[in-house]
Amino acid sequence: MIVVDGLTKRFGSKVAVDHLTFSVRSGVVTGFLGPNASGKSTTMRCMLGLDRPNGGTALFDGKPYRTLTRPLSEVGSLLDAGYLHPARSARNHLRWLAASNGFSRRRVDEVLELVGLSSVAGTRVRGFSLGMRQRLGIAAALLGNPHTLLLDEPANGLDPEGIRWIRDVLSHIAGQGATVLVSSHQLSEIALIASDLVVIGQGKLIEQSTVADFVERYAERWVRVRTPQAARLAELLTTAGIDVERQPDSALLDVRGTSSEQVGELAAEHGVVLHELSPQTGSLEDAFLSATADAVVHRSGSPVQGSEP
Repeated sequence: MIVVDGLTKRFGSKVAVDHLTFSVRSGVVTGFLGPNASGKSTTMRCMLGLDRPNGGTALFDGKPYRTLTRPLSEVGSLLDAGYLHPARSARNHLRWLAASNGFSRRRVDEVLELVGLSSVAGTRVRGFSLGMRQRLGIAAALLGNPHTLLLDEPANGLDPEGIRWIRDVLSHIAGQGATVLVSSHQLSEIALIASDLVVIGQGKLIEQSTVADFVERYAERWVRVRTPQAARLAELLTTAGIDVERQPDSALLDVRGTSSEQVGELAAEHGVVLHELSPQTGSLEDAFLSATADAVVHRSGSPVQGSEP
């Protein structure tokens, strides 16, 4: 289990992490989300002792990272896949890490096989693509078979097969009882892999909950109706004071502010035939954008018609 309590980090007058408190339970994958400049990477660096916090603590099963005698066997991490010696081969990069923590050379070959790099184990890292570097970084994180993983954008640069692979690996590791914290902007992947969420903005906690509760709380909900009598039903709903959205000449209605039961009862009362009546909920992306709307530092502008891209 990971417990972060009151973590604070300042860079001069800028507060990057502001009395941040959250916990990460074992046995599930927890997504660590936030807009750009929200403090996610700084938080993870402070947790691992790479940045010194101005206040607060981060404990791994009750212990600070700096007190771990064989850290790779307890906490595996990947924060920057590009931070590699370009002249070293993939195998030698892992061998010095293994030697520093007392792991065998056999374990090096095992993780190279696991991440799909056995065929290029003797190749210097300078020739690796971003995806290959990412796989090597994941191999290093898994080298000590740790019970805790901290990964920052682990799917960055991976192809679809690699993304599916890392999803399966992390789900399997968490299923064995490990603690897994994954920071990512790929919300569709987080929706597939994570059970819990920690969402921050401008260095502060916005929400900690399960994915299902987060979507329930922040995503929009509506009722989708398909009927050959769309105009008639739209008129009935509007008369009843219910918000209806309909595309011109479309049999599809999106109805807000009411339930599917109420729509069905109204349609039945007036003899309107329904081909579809289904409650809808927005995606994790929709919920995230709603929850973090006030915490966005760098906000994109809307495209202007006729302007150059």
